[in-house]
Amino acid sequence: MSAMNLDLTGKVALVTGGSRGLGKAIAMAMAEKGAQVAICGRKQDNLDQAVLDLGHKGLDITAFIANVGRSDEVTALFQGVENRFGKLDILVNNVGMNILTPSVTETDEGLWDKIIATNLKGTFLASARAVPLMRKAGRGKIINISSIAARKAAMGMGIYCVAKAGVEMLTKVLAVELSQDSINVNAVAPCVVRTQFSQPFWSNESLLREIASTIPMGRIAETDDVVGAVLFLASNLSDFVTGEIITVDGGSMA
Repeated sequence: MSAMNLDLTGKVALVTGGSRGLGKAIAMAMAEKGAQVAICGRKQDNLDQAVLDLGHKGLDITAFIANVGRSDEVTALFQGVENRFGKLDILVNNVGMNILTPSVTETDEGLWDKIIATNLKGTFLASARAVPLMRKAGRGKIINISSIAARKAAMGMGIYCVAKAGVEMLTKVLAVELSQDSINVNAVAPCVVRTQFSQPFWSNESLLREIASTIPMGRIAETDDVVGAVLFLASNLSDFVTGEIITVDGGSMA
């Protein structure tokens, strides 16, 4: 039996949407655990800032610009990862977006496509491109960032809820399909996390109190709360865990 720990030394990890917020926190934690880490994002300025910030902490991060909702850019991204590192052990599908809408049926088709492409199609495309590299390595870990919105409908967030529900079923399907390749596929589903992505929910004190009142532990999540679950799924501690959704919500869905 191999030593069981959270050490990621010798592993290569890619975190999509890794230039800010939760993705940046995940990238930093994985690098601190010894992994060689690549991040991707759509804005060069944000990527450059992330590389600079993490560099100040003594962490060497490689950045690629890519829109994961576009097949050609995802193909180029994974070619870049292979050229740079020669392999891929861990993929964290973290990219996500949400635009509040009055209702699903009153939503413009273009907006529907954009939210679905970023949250669901992007997870599909990145996972599909990662699989050949992981098969070549003999094993791998795919970790999808979902949300409790996948299982709890919310006014104004209908398309996001649908997209994240798709991410959770995609997680389970891929877990079954890829188990014979020793590729574990799991997801982490947090409640509201204090990042730039969710700032409209926590920057308003009265709204923050209202949200916190629905959470048994009395607060929203911090990035470290989610990072711990991701590190577990990336490490050898979870080698017999696949097809699971780890809910990180302070008891909201209990």
